[in-house]
Amino acid sequence: MDEGGRRQRKPSLLEAVVAVVVSFACIGVGVLALGVDVHIPIVIATSFVCLIGRFLLHISWKDIEEGIFRGIHIGLQAILILMIVGMIVGSWIQGGVVPTLIYYGLSILSPSIFLLATLLICSIVSLATGSSWGTSGTVGLALIGIAAGLGVPMPLAAGVVISGAYFGDKMSPLSDTTNLAPAVAGTTLFSHIRALVSTTMTTYVIVAIITIVLGFRFAGGTLDTSRIEAFQKLLAAEFDIGLLGFIPPLVVITLAALKFPAIPSMFAGVVLGGIMILLHGNGLGTMVTAIHYGYVPAFSAEIAGATSPETIASMLAAKGVTDVNPELARQVGEMLSSLLERGGLDSMMWTVSLILCALSFGGVMERCGFLEVLLEAILKHVKSVTGMVVSVIIGCFATNLLVGDQYTAIVLPGRMFKPAFDKMGLHPRMLSRTLEDSGTLTSVLIPWNTCGAYHTSLFGIPTLEFAPFAFFNYINPIVAIALTAMGKFIFWRKDTDDDIITE
Repeated sequence: MDEGGRRQRKPSLLEAVVAVVVSFACIGVGVLALGVDVHIPIVIATSFVCLIGRFLLHISWKDIEEGIFRGIHIGLQAILILMIVGMIVGSWIQGGVVPTLIYYGLSILSPSIFLLATLLICSIVSLATGSSWGTSGTVGLALIGIAAGLGVPMPLAAGVVISGAYFGDKMSPLSDTTNLAPAVAGTTLFSHIRALVSTTMTTYVIVAIITIVLGFRFAGGTLDTSRIEAFQKLLAAEFDIGLLGFIPPLVVITLAALKFPAIPSMFAGVVLGGIMILLHGNGLGTMVTAIHYGYVPAFSAEIAGATSPETIASMLAAKGVTDVNPELARQVGEMLSSLLERGGLDSMMWTVSLILCALSFGGVMERCGFLEVLLEAILKHVKSVTGMVVSVIIGCFATNLLVGDQYTAIVLPGRMFKPAFDKMGLHPRMLSRTLEDSGTLTSVLIPWNTCGAYHTSLFGIPTLEFAPFAFFNYINPIVAIALTAMGKFIFWRKDTDDDIITE
């Protein structure tokens, strides 16, 4: 009953479809036509669904509100982890951890394995930063420039860069999507990452073999090492580069492997990052500022802002940097400044607010019964685990196609299919893995999706030209379906309930 004594009812299939279509239209118009952030369009869609629930289905506002709170509740752990992730990124950049990983990653380049090295470097940087966009826009852009000098086709190079960048984005505990998927599905971060290993690493091996085979065509090329050396010299001038920088990520990875709880394990990374900052001669104020607001580039930003070659040469000499062309140094300084100016608690507030909006929308959709009705119609034709996985992958891709936003492509299908996975007895990490196998990865393959549009603008290459070479992004969903069809790596709820988050 609602406040007026009217009996609430279950929505019809037509009403559920209308609710979804109008909601998708609100979000799609906002993101694709108006070019605004997805937050307010989601709020508008949520308001529309609330009105239908309140006045058409006669659901009381108290029940709708409880649906919102219930939807938000499942994301609270992810929100806390994301806040810690922001602190990790800020401290790891200021403390030289991320620069160290980039520095040594660039050392593995050689002409005969350029494509494989590009895949590995972008994977390392994206794992370290948790950002596919940041990786593509900095190191990836530089590698595409190197590829041009080797005669490697630009769409091919861009596709390999994207493959590596999205591998790290998908597997890194610092990534927002890697935190969002388990929050929606109802499992823990590290359980989700362990589940990802099966489909992701299988795909990664396939993609690595493809890059090796394709790389033979360009083995005779001459590698222009000047840009790589400039990257490394400017990094070494701004940070203390050394093997000590590998300790924080190794500790966090070890804690994850030992199944320590995510929040204390991640916070250990913050502590170690803070120690690295202090060991490099910085004060407590610098440490706290980096953890709160992120890293503010110093030397690289100064080089990027200089206009006179003589001034740049003088600045380089003062840091002991020699044999670097001033113009090249300025270009590299711009790239490094863009890559490293990130992190901090504050940097995660955009994503946190998006999660709150998206989970509120999912909570209302679920409480009003729209997801249940749609799911019933879909699941009439789904009788197996493989069919369930295929349905989620198609649902995520369709959402990316219609809405143009990868976050919504994780949240909406996740909320829709969660009850079905529970009913079938599947572990929540089975759902979270599938959400990332499609929702995160297929976004960049769609020209009007925010991810596809960003990379097209960044590389100057149409999405449909580099998409065939983004091997990792479209092979991974296929691998996920194939492994499930073979009965491999299927996780059941009955096997363990230690990493299931109840609402």
